Amino acid sequence: MGDLAALPLRERKKALNRAAIVAAAERLFEERGFDNVTVAEIADAANVSVKTLFVYFRSKEDLVFTDTWLIDALLSALTERAPGTSAAEAVTGVLKDALADDTDGRGIEGFHRGYGESEALRSGLLRMWVDYEDKITKALAAYDGADPTPTHRLHAIQLVGIVRSLTCPETRQLVNGLPQDAARTALERWLREATPQIPDPHPIGNKAASRRR
Repeated sequence: MGDLAALPLRERKKALNRAAIVAAAERLFEERGFDNVTVAEIADAANVSVKTLFVYFRSKEDLVFTDTWLIDALLSALTERAPGTSAAEAVTGVLKDALADDTDGRGIEGFHRGYGESEALRSGLLRMWVDYEDKITKALAAYDGADPTPTHRLHAIQLVGIVRSLTCPETRQLVNGLPQDAARTALERWLREATPQIPDPHPIGNKAASRRR
């Protein structure tokens, strides 16, 4: 809010409206599922008109992919990790932090109810994962002080796999019916198991990254 306070009143109102719309959409999607929520219901929950909502977002689908906090956190962790910390450790660290912050209990069940069961979102989610893969490939190469290689691409695919595995149907089944704390413990256990399954290729460029630090 400190950053918002520095904005002109008009821009501040726009930022607050946008944030309210996104928050309302996420809550409704996770409570009832993407397919069962209308644009009018989102606008009403955000206390704006449907016309105002469409000023900020072209479609209901756009509301799903507007929040980039996860990929932003992953890229930051990958590019700023200390020498000796594998990329898989950096990725699972972000995911463990996200689990620890899941205080409302929606978590993985909320993701599946809100997004994972919607056929309308399937292609958009696949495009999102490809975008993650592209960005992580570039981040790995930058960390190594090198141009992207097939090794970086393969490693990025594996790292995105860790992220996707946390919300896959099999993992949902793993925690189905468990209390929130027990579910979190089970997911953290899975992340500990997954990390060593993604070996760090240690390309030559890592030495350059270490010298930069």
